[in-house]
Amino acid sequence: MILEELEKTILARKGADPDSSWTAKLLAKGPEKCAEKFGEEAIEAIIAAAKNDRENLTYEAADVLYHMLVMLAARDVPLQDVLSELARRQGLSGIAEKAARQP
Repeated sequence: MILEELEKTILARKGADPDSSWTAKLLAKGPEKCAEKFGEEAIEAIIAAAKNDRENLTYEAADVLYHMLVMLAARDVPLQDVLSELARRQGLSGIAEKAARQP
């Protein structure tokens, strides 16, 4: 799966020289910067969706997925944990799942 391959590449760059790759540079700036960059990319995707700009939305959605994986790596959260959570939710209605989380 492409996301798993991308995660491996991101993890391989985690300790690399920041001058050697964008991923290494971003990770070297810390988890907060990684989260900020993810947020920026998400906003760009939202704008593309609101404008019905399919081509740009596709491009920005790829950026969102990449930056989400960088953010997860910065906080040592494996993609598999996220995929497992999605699998747990499969077959549940969103309304029921959300109600189960409320205190």
